[in-house]
Amino acid sequence: MAKHGALLVSCAFSTILILSVSLPCRAIDQEDRKTYIVYLGSLPKDELFSPLSHHIGILESVVETSSASNLLVRTYKRSFNGFAAKLTEQERERLANMKEVVSVFPSTSYKPQTTRSWDFIGFNENIKRNRTVESDVIIGVIDSGIWPESESFKDKGFGPAPKKWKGACQGGKNFTCNNKIIGARFYTNSTARDDVGHGTHTASTAAGNPVKGVSFYGIAQGTARGGVPLARIATYKVCGSNGCNTDGLLAAFDDAIADGVDIITISVGTDFTPPFEQDPIAIGAFHAMEKGILTLHSAGNNGPQEGSVSSVAPWILTVAASSTDRRIIDKAVLGNGRTLVGNSVNAFKLNGTSFPLIEGKNASSQCSDCKAACLDPELVKGKIVVCLREGGSIVAHQVGAIGAITISSAPDVSFIVPLPAATINVEDYLILVSYLNSTAKPRANILKSEAIKDLAAPIVASFSSRGPNFILPEIIKPDITAPGVDILAAFSPVVGVTGSPKDKRHVKYSLLSGTSMACPHAAGAAAYIRTFHPDWSPAAIKSSLMTTAWLMNNTDYYYPGEFAYGSGHINPLKAVDPGLVFETSRGDYIKLLCSILDEAKVRLISGDNSTCPTGSEKGSSKDLNYPSIAANVTPMESFAIKFSRTVKNVGLTNSTFKAKILTNSKARFLPTTEVDIKVTPEVLSFKSLNEEKAFTVTVVGKDFPSGSHLSASLVWSDGTHTVRSPVIVRSVQSVRI
Repeated sequence: MAKHGALLVSCAFSTILILSVSLPCRAIDQEDRKTYIVYLGSLPKDELFSPLSHHIGILESVVETSSASNLLVRTYKRSFNGFAAKLTEQERERLANMKEVVSVFPSTSYKPQTTRSWDFIGFNENIKRNRTVESDVIIGVIDSGIWPESESFKDKGFGPAPKKWKGACQGGKNFTCNNKIIGARFYTNSTARDDVGHGTHTASTAAGNPVKGVSFYGIAQGTARGGVPLARIATYKVCGSNGCNTDGLLAAFDDAIADGVDIITISVGTDFTPPFEQDPIAIGAFHAMEKGILTLHSAGNNGPQEGSVSSVAPWILTVAASSTDRRIIDKAVLGNGRTLVGNSVNAFKLNGTSFPLIEGKNASSQCSDCKAACLDPELVKGKIVVCLREGGSIVAHQVGAIGAITISSAPDVSFIVPLPAATINVEDYLILVSYLNSTAKPRANILKSEAIKDLAAPIVASFSSRGPNFILPEIIKPDITAPGVDILAAFSPVVGVTGSPKDKRHVKYSLLSGTSMACPHAAGAAAYIRTFHPDWSPAAIKSSLMTTAWLMNNTDYYYPGEFAYGSGHINPLKAVDPGLVFETSRGDYIKLLCSILDEAKVRLISGDNSTCPTGSEKGSSKDLNYPSIAANVTPMESFAIKFSRTVKNVGLTNSTFKAKILTNSKARFLPTTEVDIKVTPEVLSFKSLNEEKAFTVTVVGKDFPSGSHLSASLVWSDGTHTVRSPVIVRSVQSVRI
């Protein structure tokens, strides 16, 4: 084929009977090509197999140019098999139809999804630690990189990297690893250095050193530390200021698995839920699981919308975000003496002086509210602007206002503001409007934010993505919740603290909120468990965190609380000694994949001659040996659902566990509803450690109105350990049993 500059030229040929008709050549501009990920499953076990040659060969068989190697973007060859390449739609379709290809999907852009938090969950600085083993634990952080000079990552007292480490320090120019940050790689920009702040924050939350006297301009003062401060960190930068490309994300998994990390934490995600074979995080985490690595993933920040959770693969621990008992508030004092309590991180003082108030709609002749480029600098000068829009404080700051009062759609979380500002709820906003309408010269003062005790905590944050799991309804997602609101941790000092370009403040520690902040808390807890049980599988660690979690209150009568918090709130100290664990093997997951993919693709993923059961033997996600239990039923019809589970004794050598069913009093079902939950057997007696026992849970009922649900807990107890599994039965029109 001819090649002209940036154009790739192809000629299509069509044959009619015995006549060959040459159609006009079509120029393929590089802009016609998009980057696609081609997933080929497991790596062949043949020692002579050459991934790069294989990938180029596949490309050459489908692309419309002889320079196939120039179209290759990445090759995945260390932990699983695949590549990313620039393809036309026709080439993508040809690849997708090849027998050796599991899936072909576009590389898209994902987005990034502590002084008090560890103490709040009972995980103080003086807890028992297996120090030698902890220093051998390596946490892989797939995020926006890291700021290596942070105090949280100093390596004083650290020995050399663990012998099992096979990675490298390839952080780019002016990036140096140490005995704390033992590895660095980047897949975007030209450095592993964090130019967003997000990756530094998550890494220090999971495994940062204790750093005393940390605060955000005096707010939330304390000691910033990670869950496993003696652990090592390997950073994999996949995100920059423009997002996180998924072809790089999958490459990070490929490297992290081969490098020898023990735990992977990833606080990056999307607003939709792709099928497993087209989900780079599900793909990477599956192959990590095969190597004994647990992946922890943030649930997403699209709550409280039903079904908004995007991380639903059962081999991943999906983490929701909840509050701690420290709440950051601010106050606006009106000229009539009324004080409105808001929720923003305001580090400024107005020195007790009140200033005139002006509504955003009265400060511009062009816009109805505080929209960008609409406020008149002359009209807001020396005044506090009242904005109906949540981001109004940034606009007010840009045009030179002295302060702002804005309305919040999420009154349970505080965000940093670039000027003296208070963010109030709808009720207080109506009070403010009443004051404005009744006063000729309204004035107000805004106080610096303060931290107060929140006795209602923990409560799942309104922004935290909720279930149900629309791909596998029988698997409750998220799995667990952890602190994710107003978390103070290390930050990149070259990044501004707000979105306002005029806010020139730079800090070494900052306050962030999101499921991104919750995920590394769970990762630190998982790493802590691993220090006491280095031989435990990812499923066992996951089970221990889920079955020992604090039971939380369901605050919504019409909605199963488990779809917000999963099994409950993380409790690391209890999880070290769970008593029983639910083991889920690679073979169990393969059987599950057989229920949603054809056998040929399952074999490519497994890399062996796995056979899928057929007929009545075909697997179902409801029988996956999962620590939680769920099913959908058809409204107003009788049902009988049997769940099979197996538990392993990891507590006392001789122990007897008795079952009890606890029903959530807030579960929504009518008095006429009949339901019965039975456990068989009701007693499990163990004579040795690691002994396994099977049981079944049968849920029988009828007359479930559409939209109703039963929320219960199965609790096994031996008098020392309490092993709890949530049970959810929902009545919906479309069911899979």
